[in-house]
Amino acid sequence: MKIIGYETFIVAPRWGFLKIITDEGIVGWGEPCLEGRTHTVHTCVDEMMEYLIGKDPFDMELHWNYLHRSTFYRGGPVMMSALSGIDQALWDIKGKALGVPVYELTGGKCRDKIKTYSWIGGDRPDDVVNMAKDRAEQGFTAIKMNGTDELNFIDNYSKVDALLERVQSLRDAMGKDFGIGIDFHGRVHKPMAKILMRELEPMKPMFVEEPVLPEHFSESIHEIAQYGAIPIATGERLHSRWEFKELLKHGGVDIIQPDVCHCGGITELKKIASMAEAYDVALAPHCPLGAIALASSVHIDTTCQNAIIQEQSVGIHYNQGNDVLDYIKNKDVFQFDNGYCLNLEGDGLGIEIDEEFMREQNQKAQSLPAWRNPHWTNEDGSFAEW
Repeated sequence: MKIIGYETFIVAPRWGFLKIITDEGIVGWGEPCLEGRTHTVHTCVDEMMEYLIGKDPFDMELHWNYLHRSTFYRGGPVMMSALSGIDQALWDIKGKALGVPVYELTGGKCRDKIKTYSWIGGDRPDDVVNMAKDRAEQGFTAIKMNGTDELNFIDNYSKVDALLERVQSLRDAMGKDFGIGIDFHGRVHKPMAKILMRELEPMKPMFVEEPVLPEHFSESIHEIAQYGAIPIATGERLHSRWEFKELLKHGGVDIIQPDVCHCGGITELKKIASMAEAYDVALAPHCPLGAIALASSVHIDTTCQNAIIQEQSVGIHYNQGNDVLDYIKNKDVFQFDNGYCLNLEGDGLGIEIDEEFMREQNQKAQSLPAWRNPHWTNEDGSFAEW
C-alpha cells in the first residue's frame, strides 16, 4: 500500500481536517488544527506531505521521526499540530486495512469506557447551575468551567468572590460527588493563583487547570500547589514528550492534559501518557475540537491505565454553526452512558466522516473570517490573558 494523495479542509466552527488517500482505496482522516492558526498549520501539512507521497502508510514510527527530526527547527504548536493530524490519519488507515480499532494497535484495551466531562458557562462564566443540571440530565457526572474573567497580577477580591460564589452554588446544587473542574486558562498570575487555590479548597474541586501559563510551570507549580490541596491539571499548550519531561521532572502537577491535535498525534500522546504513569501522574486528554480529535483521544484512553477522564466539546460555547458530531454519519458510536464514553469498536478510528457535508462547509468557510481567539484588556488598558 502506498500514499498517493491528500486533501485538507477548513470547516466551521474552527477546525481543520485532513484526508490521506492510498492506492488501495483506503483513506484515513486526521484533524490538523490549531485554534486561530489552522490555515498556517495546513501550509505545514502541505510541506510534510511532500515526503509522504509514495510511502507505505503503515510505517508510522519512521514517518513520525522523519517529519519531526528531519528539519533543523523542530517542534512548536504549528509543526506539531500538522504532524498530529497526519499521524491520526495514518493510524486510521492502518486500522481500517487490518480490520481492527486503533486501540488494538496501541496495546489493547485496559478498560471498557472512559469517564467524560462537559463544558458549561462560556468564556465569562454565567448561569452555571442551570447548565450543570442540564448536563446531569444528559448523563454527565462532571463538568468544567472557566474560573474567572481577565485578572491582573494583583486584582480585586470581588472577582475572587464571584468565582467562589459560582463554585459554591454548583457544589450546593449538584452534591459532593459531582465533578467540578475549574479552568484558570492561563489568565491568572501567580499571586492571584495562590489566593484562588486557598479559597477554593473547601469546595473540593475535581481539579484546577492551567493555574499559570506554561512558561511559568517550572518555578511556580510547586509554590501554587502548597496553597490548596486541589489536583493541578495542565499540558494543553505543551507539544512533545520533551516538554512534558520537564513538567514531570519539576513535579507539582497531578493530571496532564496533552492534546492529540497539538502534541504529535496518537503516536506521541501514547508515549507521553506512559511517561506520566511512571511519575504517578494521571492523564486527562485535552479535547475542545472535533470528532476526529475526540475519537483519537478515546482510543488512547482505552489503552492507558492512568487515563481518568476525557474532555469532550459537544455543545461547547465555541461551537457556533456546527457541533462536534455534525461531521460524522455514525453519531451513535459516541455513547455517553452515565457519564462515560464507551470504547470505539469500529475499524481504524471508528468514525465515518460525512464527506459531502464537510465539503459543503469547507466551501462556505472560504467566505467567512477565520476564527481568532478574543483579545482582552485589563481596566488600565494593558494586555490581559484570554
